[in-house]
Amino acid sequence: MSSRLLRKILLFGALFAVTLPAFFCNTPDKGSAAADQPHSDWLNVYDTSAHYVGMDVCRGCHPGIYETFMKTGMGQSFDHATRDKSAADFSPAHAIVYDTALDYYYRPYWNNDTFYIMEYRLQGKDTTHKLVQQVNYVVGSGQHTNSHIFNVNGYLYQAPITFYTQKQRWDLAPGFEKGANSRFKRMIQLECMSCHNSYPDFVTESENRYNKVMTGINCERCHGPGSLHVAARQSGKPVDTSKTPDYTIVNPRRLSTELQNNICQRCHLQGISVLNDGRSFFDFRPGMKLSEVMNVFMPDYEGAQDKMIMASHVERMKKSNCYVQSGKMSCITCHDPHVSVKFTPRSKYISACESCHGAAAKVQCNESASVRATRSNDCITCHMPRNGSIDIPHVAVTDHYIRRKPLAQEEAKKITAFLGMKCYNNDNPDAITRARGFMEFYERYAPSEGLLDSALIYINKQADVEASQKQNRDYIRLWYLKKDYAKVTGYAATLKPAAINDAWTAYRIGEAYYQTGQQPAALPWYKRATEIWKYSPDFQNKYGTCLLATGNVAEAQKVFAFVLEQNRNHVSACTNMGFIYMQQGANTMAYDLLMRANTLDPDHEQNLINLAVWHYKNQQFPMAKKRLEHLLRKHPTNEQAKAMLLDLEGVR
Repeated sequence: MSSRLLRKILLFGALFAVTLPAFFCNTPDKGSAAADQPHSDWLNVYDTSAHYVGMDVCRGCHPGIYETFMKTGMGQSFDHATRDKSAADFSPAHAIVYDTALDYYYRPYWNNDTFYIMEYRLQGKDTTHKLVQQVNYVVGSGQHTNSHIFNVNGYLYQAPITFYTQKQRWDLAPGFEKGANSRFKRMIQLECMSCHNSYPDFVTESENRYNKVMTGINCERCHGPGSLHVAARQSGKPVDTSKTPDYTIVNPRRLSTELQNNICQRCHLQGISVLNDGRSFFDFRPGMKLSEVMNVFMPDYEGAQDKMIMASHVERMKKSNCYVQSGKMSCITCHDPHVSVKFTPRSKYISACESCHGAAAKVQCNESASVRATRSNDCITCHMPRNGSIDIPHVAVTDHYIRRKPLAQEEAKKITAFLGMKCYNNDNPDAITRARGFMEFYERYAPSEGLLDSALIYINKQADVEASQKQNRDYIRLWYLKKDYAKVTGYAATLKPAAINDAWTAYRIGEAYYQTGQQPAALPWYKRATEIWKYSPDFQNKYGTCLLATGNVAEAQKVFAFVLEQNRNHVSACTNMGFIYMQQGANTMAYDLLMRANTLDPDHEQNLINLAVWHYKNQQFPMAKKRLEHLLRKHPTNEQAKAMLLDLEGVR
């Protein structure tokens, strides 16, 4: 596995399916949750009546903690796009980003108090493409980055550029580099939102639609839902916490070391998160084991000791002898979550080291006095150096892998082998969970056939899974990824769409039929996917495409109209609806939609074909030729465009 491939791991990002651009999150079967729940003395852990009350309620009784917490990275993690929130430099000398792979320029700017990003292309001094998108939210405290999110009718997407505060520079967002720029189409799904912000009001029949989002990670992400605690305090029954815990709300300092770390690693163990059956990203509560909700895997590489991702703090800490040998080290051994690292004195971290190693440790240090003097003469500078992150460019973060002598950076470049997938919050995940980890890794970051072969081995190790799961979804997923569509349709032959309750499983079956030329058989499966996720414009668009392919133009038109009602900027729905209008002779309406699609994506293959056909039908032959030539520059293997160009040669 190459270092370039490793660098793709765990980006805030997307991978494209055979024909459908979408981030592959495998939603579990909601019907198979375990009936037996563990017990906790903390009342708000498993009591389903306990609900979240919001940070402003906490503030009423804890104003001092609130004020300091709001200055932390968590408190400032997500907010509306305002001049005060943005840490970026918008001066002309710093604010232009050029994507050399796809030939797009980006310029962020303010118009009064509204934040926009303009995407454009130049040919000489002429602007040949321009698209302006308003930014609605800024993600990140500004300690490392500011990334940008925009809202289209409740559907949230990430913008393609980020401001990197440590280097004071704009650049492509993480995961958008080296030809992977998805421009304005990367969905902000629940996994992303649930770590970068407080829990939102999420539309469950969607992938990325929200009724409401919060502004910043709040108190209850670490303490659990506060309703029982608030009710107890309002009843006038105080608890003397110097004598006994207040069991109405979790106090992380009173939890075991393992459960303390489980709270932090919910977001600071960024990896391949495999949800347990019947669980969602909403379900973890402080006081639980994280493995009750999900298992988090990381790829393990020989020679990658110093390769670290930005949010790998818990993974790196767990490699450390300090953690392994002490049996009591947790994140809050060193960190006060209520106080920003910017305002925490260095002495606090040194004291944490001395709590185990003693104050004499510095005196006994083997390093020379001259070297120690250049490194602040403290433990952290030498044993926890700041390193670059492989997933986020232009940042340096403290490496929480505490070692006597960290490797030199030049030694860390030697990646020799991929060793497998290691689960960092569960020592014994079952075989099917491991298989899902391999498939998840394949879909998101590393499309290597060996990962799928490993997944198949683990699926077969747990032979009862096929019989116990109504839709055999793991086999369907595996053979779909291997593009063995015959095996997918073979599994589907004994199933009925109504029995499927996982949208991706239904889609994959539909796609398998579609790719093998069985569009009528694909139709009910695409329809089922849209019944489960009504508010997935991509699934709806694919259902409409299949309706069109089977000659049901009227129903297809209704579906595309629904997609455009949800998101008027859905490129494929614009070009599909434009095609229908063109066939119906509605020339102006067709052209308007095709040109909207062209503005949104000037390189869209099918839309360029449709535009060329429109120009041809309207005897605008030079423009038809221009569209086809542009298409072939961007998609040189398109045989349809080549044939159309040959036909145009005889037309004057």
